[in-house]
Amino acid sequence: MVLVRHGATEWSVSHKHTGVTDVPLTASGRTDAERLAARLAGRDFALVLTSPRSRARDTAVLAGLGEGAEVEPALAEFDYGDYEGRTTAEIRVERPGWTVWDAGSPGGETPEQAGERADRVIERALGAGGDVALFAHGHMLRALAARWIGQPAATGASLALSTGALCELGFERERRVIWLWNDTTHLS
Repeated sequence: MVLVRHGATEWSVSHKHTGVTDVPLTASGRTDAERLAARLAGRDFALVLTSPRSRARDTAVLAGLGEGAEVEPALAEFDYGDYEGRTTAEIRVERPGWTVWDAGSPGGETPEQAGERADRVIERALGAGGDVALFAHGHMLRALAARWIGQPAATGASLALSTGALCELGFERERRVIWLWNDTTHLS
């Protein structure tokens, strides 16, 4: 399973929590997505899934995998509720020490709820009969990787993920493993 975080947006650059707001890729985000095409060229994917948000869908298209990609609502970013569009620093003025991984967001969802969505995506991917590419968002992909290796979604707090990054999940014999994480070598 290949995970791709969408390219940069104005909100990702300014560290604003971007869940349901459909913020487009920046020019550099589009360039980074285009650079993914060489990394993914020649790969045969049984299934390509993308979040419903345009930043993920556009990344899939620019990376050369838009044709045949299916929108998977469960790949949407965490719902940040009342914290949508705000930075962690702004939120911590009201709630010192807050992280989305510990407390979720008022009016939004908890990491456990996002983890349940991740589990549904994993089951769908396992049934695809081959390699799968997923285009989505930072927190969601981190939660998905944690769930892949049998950990609580909140373990994703320990898996930093850059925009435009490529990751690979798979198996070592019967054990689920993370083979590659936060690879941005195609961006240099």
